[in-house]
Amino acid sequence: MSEITRRSDDELRFGESARHASRRRPGPWGALVSAIAIGLAVVLVSGSAVAAVTFNYLNQQVQANVVQISETEGPPPEIGAIEGGFNILIVGTDTRAGQSSVVGAEEEAESDSELNDVNILLHVSQDQTNATVVSFPRDLVVGIPECPDEDGDTKYYSTEPINVALYYGGLQCVVMTVENLTGLPIQFAGMITFEGVVKMADAVGGVEVCVDGPMVDPNTGIDLPEAGTYFLNGESALAFVRSRHGVGDGSDLTRISSQQVFLSSLVRKIKAEGTLTDPKQVFGLANAAVANMSLSSGLADVYNLASIALAVKDIPLERITFVQYPGMTGGEGIYAGKVQPVQWAADALFAQIASDQPFVLDGVGDGQGSVADPNAPAAPTSTDAPVSNEGLAVVSGVRGQSAADYTCSVTNVVE
Repeated sequence: MSEITRRSDDELRFGESARHASRRRPGPWGALVSAIAIGLAVVLVSGSAVAAVTFNYLNQQVQANVVQISETEGPPPEIGAIEGGFNILIVGTDTRAGQSSVVGAEEEAESDSELNDVNILLHVSQDQTNATVVSFPRDLVVGIPECPDEDGDTKYYSTEPINVALYYGGLQCVVMTVENLTGLPIQFAGMITFEGVVKMADAVGGVEVCVDGPMVDPNTGIDLPEAGTYFLNGESALAFVRSRHGVGDGSDLTRISSQQVFLSSLVRKIKAEGTLTDPKQVFGLANAAVANMSLSSGLADVYNLASIALAVKDIPLERITFVQYPGMTGGEGIYAGKVQPVQWAADALFAQIASDQPFVLDGVGDGQGSVADPNAPAAPTSTDAPVSNEGLAVVSGVRGQSAADYTCSVTNVVE
């Protein structure tokens, strides 16, 4: 059973199929999805080896959910040989099909399409000393490239919200779209559903989140009665990260900032509470992930996952940076009611990411969906030695935080 425990007092033109697809009730819930990009990779390798029988079991689970994202895709080389580091795209689908245990039978019956409502890219530097996790707003208007459909025949090209890419051409189309947008090659990709998120939350044992006031949103079921820190797991964690109306200005931009509150806390927990040295926890989280994800062939081998894990598990908290693709609302024409890219900021951000050099942001949180926690400890609890970010390049105009930053969601109550 899910648990919520109070811990303290203190003029866009749509093609016909896209119109059909957009009738779905949106359901982004992204923070746990991005946790997989780091969490799955991290926990698959620990200080003590997982027995070979565990790897073989997990490998069978993974191979049952393989998705081809490139004609030339094959097993990855040694991680250290991947030029410029590597990139993993994690996609959260809003499908309700087969998800009645989470969304209810009525909502499942209304499902008629599948959108990529969560798109999160993990970039790991070549020297494995820093990582950037980029969240893309689901209504971000971008160029959708010519993507083959499931039969490999029909292709599309349009300028539309990014979340129609999955409907047009599956996971491969989402990968192509993000590659075109960012200029970064994506070697690995995975996709997860609502139910998978719940199981991941339970496997990690729950996460503490901070809110600066009551967070009540009947749309997702979250009900945190007052400011403070709460312990969330299972469906309560899903409700928290899905909530849009309950945080900030009710937009997807402030929801992403709130989700990063959850994600940073999750990463701190994984690093601080012995997850990496407890074989039972390692197996539980890895099993929950691979059993509930569709993975590109490059990821569909537990040994490869373990190799990737070796590249990320020792990155210090201060050098894991969560950002959202720069965008703004209130535009006109094709951007009316959608998210318009802030191109100068996006160019600066991805130039820095492509350089493989660590950077800092000009603020913690965005002041709208998340703010610095006034009761944060002097230093994060972690097995890592503290790392100074003094003197690093500053990327301005980008919302986000590092994993070392303690933040609280800015809330509002939905009546």
